[in-house]
Amino acid sequence: MQNGSESKEEPEDRRQRRGIYLLPNLFTTGTLFAGFYAMIASTQGLYGTACVAIFAAMVTDMLDGRIARLTNTQSDFGIQYDSLADLVAFGLAAALTAYMYSLQSLGDLSFVAGKIGWLAAFFYTACAALRLARFNIQRGGPSESKVFFGLPSPAAAGLIVGFVWTGTDFGFDGHTLVVPVLLLTIAAGSLMVSNIRFHSFKDLNISGRVPFTYILILVLGFVLISVDPPRVLFLGFLAYALSGPGLALWRWRQRRRAANQAG
Repeated sequence: MQNGSESKEEPEDRRQRRGIYLLPNLFTTGTLFAGFYAMIASTQGLYGTACVAIFAAMVTDMLDGRIARLTNTQSDFGIQYDSLADLVAFGLAAALTAYMYSLQSLGDLSFVAGKIGWLAAFFYTACAALRLARFNIQRGGPSESKVFFGLPSPAAAGLIVGFVWTGTDFGFDGHTLVVPVLLLTIAAGSLMVSNIRFHSFKDLNISGRVPFTYILILVLGFVLISVDPPRVLFLGFLAYALSGPGLALWRWRQRRRAANQAG
């Protein structure tokens, strides 16, 4: 009788372990959908639409993690699924948008230049995959709540598609902006796999009490974005991307000054 009861309980336990949390993974699916839609839009020449879809993916990507923490529904499945969705939305979709909008025009110059265009897009995609893999194995470390090591993939995608969206909003053809797009793609990929520290903003407690000025800053941010979304978002992500190297340079100068004073 005891063996029979154990055999009946075991399948039920296994079914429970195979279950997943619906709500956070639903938002993760939204990130995946937005990234896939951005790739379809970019292949059809709808670059502005592709950029909007990737920015929408950033919103759903932010919500799935917040919801999982607030509802205590974190899981290993959700972590891996989130990374795969991020790779599609902020790696493949962002790289393809940059390539279709501008980098493919390098093929009009020469065969070698054309290879540089798609290799730059692949370099960015590979760096996004490496960045996400490194983040997964470092997750839960002592400094995770305050800093990221390397530029986060959503911020790298925001830097690239923000520039593309700004270019399309001004009416520029991609081939006229091929040099800055190429440099941004390589720079964003390099920052993702670097050891430069970036503030994570995870120490901001959105569920608790905050000073009243935080609400004013949030409202001001919404107003600025609504006035001119492409340029405000691009400048915001550019400032964040430069903050890491800027603070690293400042810390290096402080250490050098302290060493000179000690010597």
